[in-house]
Amino acid sequence: MQATTTPPVIAEFRGASKRYGAVLAADAIDLTIARGEFLSLLGPSGCGKTTALRMLAGFEQPTSGEVFLDGVRVNDVPAYRRPVNMVFQHYALFPHLTVAQNIAYGLIQRRPRPDRAQIARRVDRALEMVRLPGFGPRRIWEMSGGQQQRVALARAIVNEPKVLLLDEPLAALDRKLRREMQIELQTLQRQLGITFVLVTHDQEEALSMSDRICIMRGGRIVQSGTPDALYDQPVNRYVADFVGKSNFIDGRFDGGVVTPSGHHFTGRIAGAPAQGAAVTLSLRPEQIGLTHAAGEPVTVINRIFLGEHTEYLVRHAALGDLLVLVARQAEAAEGGFAPGDAGFIGWGPDAGLIVPQE
Repeated sequence: MQATTTPPVIAEFRGASKRYGAVLAADAIDLTIARGEFLSLLGPSGCGKTTALRMLAGFEQPTSGEVFLDGVRVNDVPAYRRPVNMVFQHYALFPHLTVAQNIAYGLIQRRPRPDRAQIARRVDRALEMVRLPGFGPRRIWEMSGGQQQRVALARAIVNEPKVLLLDEPLAALDRKLRREMQIELQTLQRQLGITFVLVTHDQEEALSMSDRICIMRGGRIVQSGTPDALYDQPVNRYVADFVGKSNFIDGRFDGGVVTPSGHHFTGRIAGAPAQGAAVTLSLRPEQIGLTHAAGEPVTVINRIFLGEHTEYLVRHAALGDLLVLVARQAEAAEGGFAPGDAGFIGWGPDAGLIVPQE
């Protein structure tokens, strides 16, 4: 059996903190980023993800701690001397320049400057990589939102950075175009082999594109791991609630979850909760079955058709409202439900995850 090798580290935070007066925006962040990795920093507004990205870019310097790029401490290295490029949320393109001139801008600022023919070749190659061949002479205002986003990407990759930083670059796009650009970003990252660090508050975006995700809260990394691991094994209710949809049933730990109404539910256990500790059963909507047969009695409150699945909001007398996601084939077998219908829900003994309450 051939031993697997760990990719070398391209970027690292060592206890990096950033304070703005009394506000601690980043709190002792420790993080290593592997060469060629697609890493996402995911969290709500104000969680510290953009501050971390800006410290890596050189737009902000840490108040304490250290930031390294390719083994070099860069705390005091200005942004223009770091081997990184950033794609901004609103692209920051120059409207008075052509597409080619926008892409070439970083190359022209280099010293020594590449010759004109070399710049033209690299601009053409960057346009081909983002599927915009021949668009060089166009003006920025002649481009659609998706095309402008590709121009911003081409401008970033033409300099061949060691790390490409993306600050919510798809936020301004409509849903269909955003999904297309997610696929293109993944493809481009694999082709280039460049490390991508994405900042986003969109969980679907992070789950669909990333090799690894860091969930942030209050300036700290709460949990990091693969999308599968974060979805299946969240360390607490915050992560379970932020990554995907989940139902939460609160209670006390007694080998399972005992609710105030006296219901007892088993599940996989995260950590080692003490007997009697406050815990929550996190239960994904797709793990719950909805039938006309037997189980916990519920009333259907709402039905949303989603194509391959149907999402039901059901109400249990003791547990409250729960989301249930039913596959189309399973729904057809049951005959379907309408608001006001009575039904029954149930799930397997290991379907839910018991996590500590916060």
